[in-house]
Amino acid sequence: MSPVIFIGHGTPMNAIEDNEFTREWKKIAATIPKPDAILSVSAHWVTKGTKVLTSDEPETIHDFYGFPKSLYDIEYKAKGSPKFSDKTINLLGNAAVGDTEWGLDHGTWSVLHIMYPNADIPVYQLSIDRYASPQELFEIGKKLRPLREENILIMGSGNIVHNLGMVDFSIEGGYEWAYDFDNYIKEKIEKRDFESILNYKSLGYIAKNSIPTTEHFNPLLYVLGATNEYDKAEIYNNSCMAGSLSMTSYVFS
Repeated sequence: MSPVIFIGHGTPMNAIEDNEFTREWKKIAATIPKPDAILSVSAHWVTKGTKVLTSDEPETIHDFYGFPKSLYDIEYKAKGSPKFSDKTINLLGNAAVGDTEWGLDHGTWSVLHIMYPNADIPVYQLSIDRYASPQELFEIGKKLRPLREENILIMGSGNIVHNLGMVDFSIEGGYEWAYDFDNYIKEKIEKRDFESILNYKSLGYIAKNSIPTTEHFNPLLYVLGATNEYDKAEIYNNSCMAGSLSMTSYVFS
């Protein structure tokens, strides 16, 4: 059975840098079995309802501005997987619809460009339903579990703490509240107390500061839903940066 992973992807610059975070991503790719396909739930594709990318040749989306030209020059040429896209739609009970207009956004390709630089694994994406509750996103993740039996790597890409309004790149680590929230989530993951994670708003101001908007946190909920009771969590990049970004990543296998 394929693992399921959550990657704290941080800045798009990671796609062209050799740093402590990207080296850990490479380590993940070297440690887990090579998948037959990758289903990515990226923070950067948020829609009304659930969509599944069905393109057989998805384009590389450079969904950011103000970065070096070398970043825009990257084209991640992975094939799509219409076969597994259709299977994913069927698993979701036709509550999802196919989409050919999106592509691979930087939440997906900036990570995979490091993990699988040869782009030789088919990749498709699942959108985040902006109107679904945390519990509903978790339940969607549960429905995706059978994909793991077909050696499909389910990858959530976001950040557990993501507050761009409070980012300060002169800070090497994180604010106290960022560490508090990141550590809270880690503790609950290790105990498989997912109910507390779904009810993260009960933490008050540290949750509000850490998740002012939900799109970077929500990929974790799909990932947790796709785990099973036998999975153990391995932690990578257990840290914060720029004050208000968590780079903490998880491999469940």
